[in-house]
Amino acid sequence: MTASMTRPGKIIAIHLSYASRADQRGRRPAAPSYFFKPASSVAASGGTVERPAGTELLAFEGEIALVIGTPARRVSLDDAWSHVGWVTASNDLGLYDLRANDKGSNVRSKGGDGYTPLGPELIDARIVDPAALRVRAWVNGDLRQDDTTAGLIFPLAQLVADLSQHFTLEPGDVILTGTPAGSSVIVPGDVVEIEVDAPDAPGAPSSGRLVTTVTQGDVPFDADLGSLPAVDDLQRTEAWGSREEAGLPAEATAPALSPELRAKLLEAPTAGLSAQLRKRGHHSCFIDGVAANIPGSKIVGTAKTLRFVPFREDLFTTHGGGYNAQKRAFDAVDEGEIIVIEARGDATTGTLGDILALRARARGAAGVVTDGGVRDFDAVAEIGLPVFSQGAHPSVLGRKHVPWDSDITISCGGATVQPGDIIVGDSDGVIVIPPALAEKIADDTLAQEIEDAWIAEQVAAGHPVDGLFPLNAEWRARYEAATGAGSDTGSRS
Repeated sequence: MTASMTRPGKIIAIHLSYASRADQRGRRPAAPSYFFKPASSVAASGGTVERPAGTELLAFEGEIALVIGTPARRVSLDDAWSHVGWVTASNDLGLYDLRANDKGSNVRSKGGDGYTPLGPELIDARIVDPAALRVRAWVNGDLRQDDTTAGLIFPLAQLVADLSQHFTLEPGDVILTGTPAGSSVIVPGDVVEIEVDAPDAPGAPSSGRLVTTVTQGDVPFDADLGSLPAVDDLQRTEAWGSREEAGLPAEATAPALSPELRAKLLEAPTAGLSAQLRKRGHHSCFIDGVAANIPGSKIVGTAKTLRFVPFREDLFTTHGGGYNAQKRAFDAVDEGEIIVIEARGDATTGTLGDILALRARARGAAGVVTDGGVRDFDAVAEIGLPVFSQGAHPSVLGRKHVPWDSDITISCGGATVQPGDIIVGDSDGVIVIPPALAEKIADDTLAQEIEDAWIAEQVAAGHPVDGLFPLNAEWRARYEAATGAGSDTGSRS
């Protein structure tokens, strides 16, 4: 640190603030949340940080640090930035081996000596635009992070104003404002450099490069005093940034919907498929209350899920506008997928309209299933996109819903739907098939359809249904003799 910067009384850090990091983690907070770091964790540029003995997941996080210049207590958003005296670089180091035990407090995982390097130079906050700051990080000379405050979920001034609601921010206090995507694991011998600058401001002021070298510790943690370091694949994935970077095998995925299986399911009616699911103990496979916008539609595809939560003014402000979860889902749907929307069975507002239907059609979506309403109902039908819904409604999404998240487990029409589940819909309704069962379900359904067609012929010829539907032993023997079918086909009830 420069000589002009005193040891802070408080260090407050935000858990998650950059959109790039939130997207990497698969979760976007509705409001900022924080943790404290001890002043003893502060270190100057050019120092070292120790990776403790028996640990493996020490990670760097390049961040912009705000240094409070004048006391701030219950300040407004408009006034908040005036209480920031300086901006500088920080490295919010963390030890993922201890993170699970801290449960979000980060006391041990981020409180170690040397875990908050700051500096080396201070940038006068009055000469920079807080929305146009840049943070970059290098490891052994390779650029690992490069993002600007334009990518923040929560503006810098909001953090100051929010914290000042709860306690006084005093001169010298430091706010660590979060890290963008690119944070990863560092090992002994690595050299990390962090720089914060304002490239568009006059003179392009910079913090200079904050340099920290990783060393290996040799003193283990004492098991008699507290919990020991422990890691699992989740911690490895989050510390490294991805399973691939962590050297882990790709997660098992649901069996793909092959062209052959798709063809079988297109031929198989949902009534028959549901009967086969019931035989295997699956009684909650129905998406109730929905019907097709195009009579005679048949859809088969894998689920891409989208969840709406009940409308709330503040949440719609943060999640409803811009490139929200609804738009992202329709922009990312792949060929052959079906967008399945959780709208809590509320038919009194639209959950999609003609523009998004056009986008889904252009992307090759197999259809949409929503337990809510549809705007531009006739126009969506004219586009040719099959949509199973509760019917038409002219209102916009924001009347009842906030688009919240996608690619998660949802509830639609009383059925649980996971990404990758197989969705089949026809004039009888829509069902959800676990991917691992789909091949056998399809085969048995088609076999049953052949049997049922033969039974229908016998009924049409004048035979009573008693003993014929379902087949008793005598009639089954006749069926097998007439068709050459095996004896393992079931019956429909």
